[in-house]
Amino acid sequence: MQLDATEFPRLIIAALRGGSGKTILSIGVIAALNKLGKSVAAFKKGPDYIDAGWLALAAGRPCYNLDSFLLSQSDNLQSFLSHSADNDISIIEGNRGLYDGIDLEGSTSTAELAKLIKCPVVLCVDCTKITRTMAAVVAGCCQFDPAVMISAVILNRVANTRHEKKLRDSIEHYCGMPVIGAIPKLGEQHFPERHLGLVPTPEHDWANNSIEAISRIAEQHIDLDALVTIAQKAPGLDTEGRKQNAEVGMRKSEIEVQEPVTSDQKPASSIEPPVSSSQYPAPSLQHPATSIEQPVVRIGIIKDSAFQFYYPENIDALAESGADIVYVSPLKDNELPELDALYIGGGFPETHAAQLSASTKFNFQLKARAEDGFPIYAECGGLMYLGEQLVLENKSYPMVGILPVTFDFFNQPQGHGYTIVKVEGQNPYYEVGSEIRGHEFHYSRVSKRDSQKSDLVFRMQRGAGIENDRDGILYKNVLATYTHVHALGTPGWAPALIRNAIKFKNR
Repeated sequence: MQLDATEFPRLIIAALRGGSGKTILSIGVIAALNKLGKSVAAFKKGPDYIDAGWLALAAGRPCYNLDSFLLSQSDNLQSFLSHSADNDISIIEGNRGLYDGIDLEGSTSTAELAKLIKCPVVLCVDCTKITRTMAAVVAGCCQFDPAVMISAVILNRVANTRHEKKLRDSIEHYCGMPVIGAIPKLGEQHFPERHLGLVPTPEHDWANNSIEAISRIAEQHIDLDALVTIAQKAPGLDTEGRKQNAEVGMRKSEIEVQEPVTSDQKPASSIEPPVSSSQYPAPSLQHPATSIEQPVVRIGIIKDSAFQFYYPENIDALAESGADIVYVSPLKDNELPELDALYIGGGFPETHAAQLSASTKFNFQLKARAEDGFPIYAECGGLMYLGEQLVLENKSYPMVGILPVTFDFFNQPQGHGYTIVKVEGQNPYYEVGSEIRGHEFHYSRVSKRDSQKSDLVFRMQRGAGIENDRDGILYKNVLATYTHVHALGTPGWAPALIRNAIKFKNR
């Protein structure tokens, strides 16, 4: 079915490179449109959590990531359609330079996404110390791939009105491209940076004040009516074969119930070849043996200022697969509530190391449950939290101590980018031989690991991982990894966690 463009007004805010100001511009546009009473669906191209958090705060609703490395083209399109529906406009923030991808063809680029969802592009250009030459740059972008619908330009970091006039006249004359905004150089630093991009919103006490300030700048310096008109002129989208939201991940009635793993069973070595008789049966996700009709397990998610990197789809997939979601925090809760499994995402535990270390009762209870076979799935920051120690500036901070590892921190990333892992060791969550796509971004590195007390069950085919091209540290029913997964790209992940929660509960 071909839908009219007016059913999905949309545009991508892209740039020539990272650091051009497109994130702040996107935040300002979304917030300004929101203040005008428009419901805005916010999207972030790429795997980034931090930018998505700010976009979500500006929109007043979750921001969803679109990524052609983590997700198939059909999953990207269906995610866009389902989360854009019933909104006045969709704003997608691009990633790095418009045509930048992982290979010569520009795979995974913002331009590739723009063509997939037939989306007009508004180009944000950093005009520092440049005038007429910018017209040549814009013209080059337009000619590089005519299938990419570059529809307008917004000037950023403009020095003064004279500078703006030279830029505007040159671009409109030589490119025939409308300039719909000119943002001056901002004297006040509204958005401090951390590691990569902006700081996470929970760490930014004046986040709402910052968004309000940048929305006023957008109102004053961008022709919002012209921007909306561009979005409304987006071509129609072919929605034939559109999947229902219920197809994300596995439905709760399709989860196989298997025998539990007892606390005294030892996991098979990751070096051993898979055998037919195992404490970790291969997930049989296509042929359910027993169905459940309603949520019967409580899945805890640690979510606070230390752990906040979660794709909304991951939490949705757990709920749709049969979980009652319970948010917990070692920073706020004295005790760990009754749960059937736990999911710990990424974040910056290093900035909360002292508080996490001081949460002794919560940490003790979590370790005791892990020893009893409690299922835990942890990513990046969660991996660090479950280790024995974090070492920051030669000072050690004891952590939960489930995993026999110590982490050091560095000034440069120790792993940054997309990952591909091959599952080589038996484990409760993934079938041996399967391939998982994800991403990693961490400044920490394992400085010590007791290999006699844990296995590494992933082989890195792309990315750094934990050590020696391996990732996925396994201890009993705990699996922790530097790789972040997306539930739409790894549809077996949520059902596996639910299945293990059911086994643990029904022991």
